[in-house]
Amino acid sequence: MSLPIIAVTMGDPAGVGPEVCLHLLQNAEIARLCTPVVFGDAAVLEQAADQCHLAKPGKIIGGLGEADAPCVLDIGEIGPGDFETGTVNAATGRAGYTYVEDAINAALSGQVAAVTTAPLNKEALHAAGIPFPGHTEIFAAKTHAQRSCMLQYSSEIRAVFATTHVGYAEVPKLLTKARILDVLELGAQAMRSIRGGEPKIGVLGLNPHAGEHGLFGSEEAETILPAINAARERGFDVEGPIPPDTAFLPAKRRATDLFVCMYHDQGHIPLKALCFDEAVNITLGLPIVRTSVDHGTALDIAGLGQANPSSLFEAVKLALKFI
Repeated sequence: MSLPIIAVTMGDPAGVGPEVCLHLLQNAEIARLCTPVVFGDAAVLEQAADQCHLAKPGKIIGGLGEADAPCVLDIGEIGPGDFETGTVNAATGRAGYTYVEDAINAALSGQVAAVTTAPLNKEALHAAGIPFPGHTEIFAAKTHAQRSCMLQYSSEIRAVFATTHVGYAEVPKLLTKARILDVLELGAQAMRSIRGGEPKIGVLGLNPHAGEHGLFGSEEAETILPAINAARERGFDVEGPIPPDTAFLPAKRRATDLFVCMYHDQGHIPLKALCFDEAVNITLGLPIVRTSVDHGTALDIAGLGQANPSSLFEAVKLALKFI
């Protein structure tokens, strides 16, 4: 029986994406589980191999019909002479976006079983005129998802987010009962797929001390608690609103399968502090499977051979649980 093909986008060519993809292509455990195909530029990967003293790709293909082993689908979007490693460049932003578009199209057409992404650079995307702040928004738009959200998954913390790539001042007006309930339901469904059984869910407050009964804000009483009550009525095992400053203490982490966070850094800070190298980002609610590394392009170490590929390995393995 043939192994599932996983499209792995190379990420921004100027970042650590090419390096971690090279590690992936050489990983024997991954090769036993699936056929990873890096959607990227072969010449850029070969340059990264020279820079980082890694093995060059063993197989380069021009079409997915040739994917019978770990390989590179050569997109031909950019070459080493078009950018400088470790710098923000509109050309690399455009190239990284093209890899993602091609991988999404391959997944939608059934040519690949899932998509796993290496990091894009948000500044480079903006310089290229790409109208999306990151992967989550790209996948939601390109797959016409009716509802979607981000799940950050690790051994210590699992968290979904009611809002992500927006300024803090915008968060309160984006929080609605319906949005919180959507995110909670998507997260619970994902946890059933990954772990089995009904998850115990903790919903965080937005304000200090979860509002302290209205002393420090009204969002808990007006929006968050009604969403929690609606979730309970639907049979979910939910606690909250939990004061954010104590939500991630060790005992609470052990007792909670999934946290529902109100904004990006509320969950990302504790998760990355505890599990930076193993954490995986998943976009929920899509008609295709998408997982990702949980780190950025790390331009400061790009091309130096210092990038840790563990998150990419974990992202590919987690994708396999959803197919």
